[in-house]
Amino acid sequence: MSDTSTRPPGGTSPSTRPTSTGWSTGFTAFAGAVLLVTGICQVLLGIAALIRDTLYITTPQYIYAFDVTTWGWVHLIVGAAVALTGIGVLQGQTWARVVGIVLASLSIIANFMFMPYYPVWSLVVIALDIVVIAALVREQQAGA
Repeated sequence: MSDTSTRPPGGTSPSTRPTSTGWSTGFTAFAGAVLLVTGICQVLLGIAALIRDTLYITTPQYIYAFDVTTWGWVHLIVGAAVALTGIGVLQGQTWARVVGIVLASLSIIANFMFMPYYPVWSLVVIALDIVVIAALVREQQAGA
Protein backbone atom coordinates (compact mmCIF):
# COMPACT_ATOMS: atom_id res chain seq x y z
CA MET A 1 0.00 0.00 0.00
CA SER A 2 1.15 3.46 -0.68
CA ASP A 3 1.21 6.27 1.87
CA THR A 4 -1.35 8.91 0.91
CA SER A 5 -0.73 11.28 3.82
CA THR A 6 0.24 14.87 3.18
CA ARG A 7 3.38 14.83 5.30
CA PRO A 8 6.30 16.77 3.88
CA PRO A 9 9.60 14.99 3.15
CA GLY A 10 11.46 14.12 6.33
CA GLY A 11 8.42 12.65 8.09
CA THR A 12 7.45 15.67 10.20
CA SER A 13 3.86 16.80 10.23
CA PRO A 14 2.91 20.39 9.45
CA SER A 15 2.12 22.70 12.35
CA THR A 16 -1.24 21.98 13.90
CA ARG A 17 -1.60 25.47 15.39
CA PRO A 18 -4.30 27.32 13.45
CA THR A 19 -3.58 30.94 12.63
CA SER A 20 -7.24 31.93 12.78
CA THR A 21 -10.50 30.07 12.94
CA GLY A 22 -13.36 30.72 10.57
CA TRP A 23 -15.76 32.10 13.16
CA SER A 24 -13.02 34.31 14.62
CA THR A 25 -12.31 35.84 11.22
CA GLY A 26 -16.03 36.34 10.62
CA PHE A 27 -16.40 37.94 14.03
CA THR A 28 -13.53 40.31 13.15
CA ALA A 29 -15.21 41.22 9.86
CA PHE A 30 -18.37 41.94 11.84
CA ALA A 31 -16.34 44.14 14.20
CA GLY A 32 -14.90 46.05 11.23
CA ALA A 33 -18.37 46.60 9.77
CA VAL A 34 -19.72 47.76 13.14
CA LEU A 35 -16.78 50.14 13.56
CA LEU A 36 -17.44 51.57 10.10
CA VAL A 37 -21.18 52.04 10.62
CA THR A 38 -20.99 53.42 14.16
CA GLY A 39 -18.17 55.72 13.11
CA ILE A 40 -20.25 57.15 10.27
CA CYS A 41 -23.25 57.53 12.60
CA GLN A 42 -21.10 59.32 15.16
CA VAL A 43 -19.83 61.69 12.46
CA LEU A 44 -23.44 62.46 11.51
CA LEU A 45 -24.34 62.93 15.17
CA GLY A 46 -21.42 65.32 15.56
CA ILE A 47 -22.44 67.31 12.49
CA ALA A 48 -26.00 67.57 13.83
CA ALA A 49 -24.67 68.85 17.16
CA LEU A 50 -22.50 71.43 15.40
CA ILE A 51 -25.17 72.70 13.03
CA ARG A 52 -28.10 72.75 15.45
CA ASP A 53 -26.98 72.47 19.05
CA THR A 54 -30.54 72.90 20.33
CA LEU A 55 -31.37 69.45 18.93
CA TYR A 56 -30.16 67.75 22.12
CA ILE A 57 -31.74 68.40 25.50
CA THR A 58 -29.73 67.87 28.66
CA THR A 59 -30.81 66.64 32.03
CA PRO A 60 -30.29 69.25 34.74
CA GLN A 61 -27.46 68.91 37.25
CA TYR A 62 -25.56 66.24 35.33
CA ILE A 63 -21.97 66.11 36.49
CA TYR A 64 -20.47 65.63 32.99
CA ALA A 65 -22.14 68.71 31.51
CA PHE A 66 -20.33 70.06 28.48
CA ASP A 67 -21.44 72.36 25.71
CA VAL A 68 -23.24 70.51 22.92
CA THR A 69 -20.88 72.08 20.37
CA THR A 70 -17.97 70.49 22.22
CA TRP A 71 -19.72 67.13 22.02
CA GLY A 72 -20.25 67.74 18.31
CA TRP A 73 -16.51 68.06 17.77
CA VAL A 74 -15.76 65.06 19.99
CA HIS A 75 -18.18 62.83 18.08
CA LEU A 76 -17.01 64.15 14.73
CA ILE A 77 -13.34 63.41 15.45
CA VAL A 78 -13.88 60.09 17.25
CA GLY A 79 -16.41 58.98 14.64
CA ALA A 80 -14.06 59.71 11.74
CA ALA A 81 -11.23 57.84 13.44
CA VAL A 82 -13.51 54.88 14.25
CA ALA A 83 -14.82 54.70 10.67
CA LEU A 84 -11.31 54.79 9.17
CA THR A 85 -10.18 52.12 11.60
CA GLY A 86 -13.18 50.00 10.60
CA ILE A 87 -11.98 50.15 7.00
CA GLY A 88 -8.54 49.01 8.17
CA VAL A 89 -10.04 46.12 10.14
CA LEU A 90 -12.05 45.02 7.11
CA GLN A 91 -8.82 45.05 5.07
CA GLY A 92 -7.15 42.80 7.66
CA GLN A 93 -4.60 45.32 8.89
CA THR A 94 -2.96 44.37 12.21
CA TRP A 95 -2.54 48.00 13.28
CA ALA A 96 -6.27 48.54 12.78
CA ARG A 97 -7.17 45.80 15.25
CA VAL A 98 -5.01 47.39 17.95
CA VAL A 99 -6.22 50.93 17.17
CA GLY A 100 -9.80 49.61 17.01
CA ILE A 101 -9.57 48.31 20.57
CA VAL A 102 -8.27 51.68 21.79
CA LEU A 103 -10.85 53.71 19.85
CA ALA A 104 -13.75 51.48 20.90
CA SER A 105 -12.65 52.00 24.50
CA LEU A 106 -12.55 55.78 23.99
CA SER A 107 -15.94 55.60 22.30
CA ILE A 108 -17.38 53.82 25.35
CA ILE A 109 -16.10 56.59 27.61
CA ALA A 110 -17.33 59.38 25.32
CA ASN A 111 -20.78 57.82 24.93
CA PHE A 112 -21.07 57.24 28.66
CA MET A 113 -20.42 60.92 29.21
CA PHE A 114 -22.83 61.83 26.37
CA MET A 115 -25.62 59.75 27.92
CA PRO A 116 -27.72 62.66 29.29
CA TYR A 117 -27.99 64.13 25.78
CA TYR A 118 -28.97 61.00 23.86
CA PRO A 119 -29.33 58.01 26.24
CA VAL A 120 -30.65 55.29 23.94
CA TRP A 121 -28.04 55.98 21.27
CA SER A 122 -25.29 56.04 23.88
CA LEU A 123 -26.31 52.69 25.35
CA VAL A 124 -26.52 51.05 21.92
CA VAL A 125 -23.07 52.31 20.93
CA ILE A 126 -21.58 51.22 24.26
CA ALA A 127 -22.98 47.71 23.75
CA LEU A 128 -21.66 47.54 20.17
CA ASP A 129 -18.24 48.80 21.28
CA ILE A 130 -18.04 46.02 23.87
CA VAL A 131 -18.76 43.45 21.14
CA VAL A 132 -16.14 45.08 18.89
CA ILE A 133 -13.52 44.93 21.64
CA ALA A 134 -14.32 41.26 22.30
CA ALA A 135 -13.98 40.42 18.60
CA LEU A 136 -10.74 42.32 18.11
CA VAL A 137 -9.15 40.95 21.27
CA ARG A 138 -10.10 37.41 20.18
CA GLU A 139 -8.49 37.97 16.79
CA GLN A 140 -5.33 39.39 18.40
CA GLN A 141 -5.06 36.28 20.58
CA ALA A 142 -5.66 33.95 17.62
CA GLY A 143 -3.04 35.74 15.54
CA ALA A 144 -0.41 35.86 18.29
